[in-house]
Amino acid sequence: MEHTVITIARSYGSGGRTLGKLLAEELGVHCYDRELLRMASEQSGINEALFGEVDEKVKSLPLFRISSKIYKGEVFPPESEEFTSDDNLFNYQAKCIKELAKTEPCIIIGRCADFILKDEPNVIKLFFYASKEDCIKRTMEQNGGTKKDIIRMIEKRDKYRSDYYKYHTGREWNDARNYDFCLNTSSTSYDKLVSVVKEYISICKK
Repeated sequence: MEHTVITIARSYGSGGRTLGKLLAEELGVHCYDRELLRMASEQSGINEALFGEVDEKVKSLPLFRISSKIYKGEVFPPESEEFTSDDNLFNYQAKCIKELAKTEPCIIIGRCADFILKDEPNVIKLFFYASKEDCIKRTMEQNGGTKKDIIRMIEKRDKYRSDYYKYHTGREWNDARNYDFCLNTSSTSYDKLVSVVKEYISICKK
């Protein structure tokens, strides 16, 4: 299992993004997060700002409540009326994720990467979460603001991610069955968390 791709889903305030970056440094691989928006923009020719508008969130929530558009691997060409649709913006990000997984060992944060790569070999799917109080504390230390505002922000971001995941995959974002390893990051240093994840990865490679 030399060519390993790690996907990270994370609740807001769990420190998942930071943990992913630190883990990438330890393993000597690239970590892809918002870089995927730029890559998808360059590959498709669609303005990067459009990708940013739907980054890990669904814009048309009333429609989402009625139906979903589960990703099946296609992209719509420039002549299609759907070329700049929210669904096709996701499709191009997914295309970049699949190409990265085939060409290099790496870490990919969010964006339903675990589902997009569900049929690919040597993929380790991780989910990081933390207690509500720990998420509040970590977010306040990073962003400042009142506790009331932070709670509202956490709830909103997690709802965005949950709706986005459900829309594109048909699955529940925080369902442990979607992942290989779920880790509670509450009250644990990043050094220890990185060590735990590295140990799990080494076990998978045996």
